[in-house]
Amino acid sequence: MDVKKALEKAEGDEAKALDIIRVSGKNKAVKKGGRETKEGVLGTYVHSNNKMGSMVKIFCETDFVARNEEFQQLAKDIAMHISAMDPQFLKPEDVSQDLIKKEREIWSAQLEKENKPKEILKKILEEKEKKFRSEISLLAQPFIKDPDKTISDLINEKIGKIGENIQVGEFIRYEL
Repeated sequence: MDVKKALEKAEGDEAKALDIIRVSGKNKAVKKGGRETKEGVLGTYVHSNNKMGSMVKIFCETDFVARNEEFQQLAKDIAMHISAMDPQFLKPEDVSQDLIKKEREIWSAQLEKENKPKEILKKILEEKEKKFRSEISLLAQPFIKDPDKTISDLINEKIGKIGENIQVGEFIRYEL
């Protein structure tokens, strides 16, 4: 029904309809974000060379959804993404201030050599920090199977489709 409504709203334009569906998924995710997540699964991935792997806790509201094949595939996809992209933090705001301070010192030293005005330097440093936080945070990284979506977008789409709150818990990556 949602697809039909989106196509009608987009006047038959499939690309616009997809965007409408994605936006509605995000809206549903915001509404469901406050619900408690006590069930879930462990998503695991071991690379074909058996020298790298990861594990992630994915939470949902009910055991019915936890047993759902699509939910379990989401957990596996996120585990594979963790193995490939090696995120260090869950969210950009989780990045430690000490790490940001250290990186800012390096960026400042690099930019000093370029002789740019101070007001521009401040803006460049802010953008570098924002990009750095996104690059090392799981939820802000582009999904390896579809770089047009972040992991957060992927989860929000599943929330919209499945109808339950979904949260990522702890994750770990191993490599020999």
